[in-house]
Amino acid sequence: MSKICDLTGKAPMNGYNVSNSNVKTKRKFYPNLKVKKFFIPEENKWITLKVSTSAIKTINKNGITAVINKFLKKGYV
Repeated sequence: MSKICDLTGKAPMNGYNVSNSNVKTKRKFYPNLKVKKFFIPEENKWITLKVSTSAIKTINKNGITAVINKFLKKGYV
């Protein structure tokens, strides 16, 4: 199961843990993803998406169809 947002395309980033002695060890920064069901009233059906919490906030603000159309136009989906 990949850790990539279905709408925004957010993916894990690489970075370092830095200790007090300044020793750097590799680590990953994972996006905050949730599996969530959304109802699309135009098609009268439910879809399940793995989306980041920032995408969920955008969906709550603008609506699922507007957000999907916006991301389709930008080429994320």
